[in-house]
Amino acid sequence: MPIVVDIDLMLARRKMAVGTLAERIGITPANLAVLKNGRAKAVRFTTLAALCEVLQCQPGDLLRWVPDEQATVEAAAPADPPDVMRSEPSTAPSA
Repeated sequence: MPIVVDIDLMLARRKMAVGTLAERIGITPANLAVLKNGRAKAVRFTTLAALCEVLQCQPGDLLRWVPDEQATVEAAAPADPPDVMRSEPSTAPSA
């Protein structure tokens, strides 16, 4: 599926357990696991809003689109956090 769910990334940033998040947004841990593992077919806007409120983030921090061929690979590996971008090659002249 070309939509990748990055709830694990936000949980790690907020140092929050899955069970705590599930309780605070009002869904079962099993349903949260379905969502965070990318197996959900849909998500209600009320659930998305609750996730954003509790995690203090925007929907784009939790969901992202990738082309079909990349979705399988990226679903298995979380995205790089925006504040920890890959380093660019040095522009300094080499000796």
